[in-house]
Amino acid sequence: MPIEIPTDLTPELVPFAWLLGTWEGMGRLGEGEVDDDYFLQRVQFANDGAPYLQYRSESWLTDEKGKVLRPLSVEMGFWHLQREQVESDFGPGMTPGDVVPTLRTAADVDQYRGEDGFAIEAQIVHPGGITELYSGTINGPRIQLSTDHVARSAGAKDYAQASRIFGLVNGDLFWRWDAAGQGQELSAHASAVLKKLGASAEETGADGGSGASS
Repeated sequence: MPIEIPTDLTPELVPFAWLLGTWEGMGRLGEGEVDDDYFLQRVQFANDGAPYLQYRSESWLTDEKGKVLRPLSVEMGFWHLQREQVESDFGPGMTPGDVVPTLRTAADVDQYRGEDGFAIEAQIVHPGGITELYSGTINGPRIQLSTDHVARSAGAKDYAQASRIFGLVNGDLFWRWDAAGQGQELSAHASAVLKKLGASAEETGADGGSGASS
């Protein structure tokens, strides 16, 4: 399955091009054993021209046949290359950056390529007062991430560390999430296989989409 790169995509995000779009599919909590719960998940990776991806994941508990039982979780965040921010970049806050991207060409981006691919960062926010800062690599259609830091509010549940892997296999997005907390060492938390949705499915939204409307 060829990877389409939008003509207006900033060069800095070309390594992420295969993620762009909306993905949906079924997954299992834990190791996916007989008693582990099923869930439906919809994930969106979007870009508005800035040098980062906007990430949103929404999931629902289901029965083994995929019938939605109740909402499960929502995540939101930002994914980008790991590099030092310079004066031409936007921020902090609402401080505007230059109109011209900091990394303007493929050669500018390629200088950040290492033996294991490009170093990346992802910030992911959960309900319940938990924020994760991940670092890792993107190497072709494969991503490996581990938490550098987990911030928890005073009332948040125990959540100590996590790792996530993503891979594109025959056009499907496979992922696994390992986590540590609640007295448990780092172990399988969830995994899923997601298919990319077409434009008509993306426009319906979760409430009117495939499994989430059951």
